[in-house]
Amino acid sequence: MKKAGLFLFATLWIASHAGAQEKLAGGPYVVNTGPKSATVVWIVEAGQASLGTEPGKLEKTAPVLRAKKVSFTGLQPGTTYYYDTTGTEEGKGSFKTAPNGPSSFQFVVYGDTRTRHDVHRQVIGAILKNTSPDFVLHTGDLVANGADASLWPIFFDIERQLLRKAAFFPSLGNHERNDRNFYEFFDLPATPYYSFDWGSCHFIVLDSDINNVAKSDAARQAFWSEQVRWLEEDLKKSQSADFRFVSAHHPPLTAVARRQGDNPEMTALMPMFEKYKVTAGFFGHDHNYQHYLKNGIHYFITGGGGAPLYDVDKPPEGITRKVASTENFVVVNVNGKGAHVEAFKPDGQMLDAADLLNP
Repeated sequence: MKKAGLFLFATLWIASHAGAQEKLAGGPYVVNTGPKSATVVWIVEAGQASLGTEPGKLEKTAPVLRAKKVSFTGLQPGTTYYYDTTGTEEGKGSFKTAPNGPSSFQFVVYGDTRTRHDVHRQVIGAILKNTSPDFVLHTGDLVANGADASLWPIFFDIERQLLRKAAFFPSLGNHERNDRNFYEFFDLPATPYYSFDWGSCHFIVLDSDINNVAKSDAARQAFWSEQVRWLEEDLKKSQSADFRFVSAHHPPLTAVARRQGDNPEMTALMPMFEKYKVTAGFFGHDHNYQHYLKNGIHYFITGGGGAPLYDVDKPPEGITRKVASTENFVVVNVNGKGAHVEAFKPDGQMLDAADLLNP
């Protein structure tokens, strides 16, 4: 039991005037969490829609989903809050606001949960059993098709117990298809790249899914140029942070031979990461575990959340610390000006460990 006075415990009752036909289809969970604000979200199913190739023979059915959300301001930093979104046990949860200054906290990173739902469930079960994160970084590909409404309740059902007690910060994956569901469910602006502070650490979440941004090459390049300009400006402003972390779906390097060279825009960011002293990057897209150390920066690929595994058949020479074709998740413990990373298989076996240095 933590000492009294460390946290201000409060209960937030959120009035949910759902119609008789509505039922909870996802959440509750918390996004956009900062020192003094947070948004509580829950997804309701307001009905179903069906279609088919013949009248009266409707083979395909999908739920009608709607995000309900309430934003709170004027909160206390580093404080645990409790909430109730429905007046029932399934609508309850808690979260902790971001602390100010050097602090001790834990966050978990994983991704590519889009398929093999039984494996996804094993990964989340292991996280619940072995960790107690303040927040989650998801490296993208939450579902197999972000536009398919039938897939989101499955994702939220598997993640329910984790997301009802840890803030959620997702990256946009290519399987989200840049669909409006992703923006609506996670209360993101039109540009799905953003940054936030947690304690004395700065986090940047990038949108690496260039192909789904627009139909024309010119529009895609304009989007990327604007994001790179924003990234450099954000990195400049965060130089006083003890650690700078970057998260995105597509990795800048890989041990998967057939994918090497696939993400040149991300690879081109590596000199900028070095210039502005990024501590580590967390990525997905490749369904395995990979860890590299290049010019002082750690690159972790944690895409083992459920999608079919890929071989790690051509590790880059000279910078590879660990590669393994296995399901996995990553745990980061920050203790003031120190940080320690551990990667695990769903059975609890440790894959890898590293201490991160404050540059």
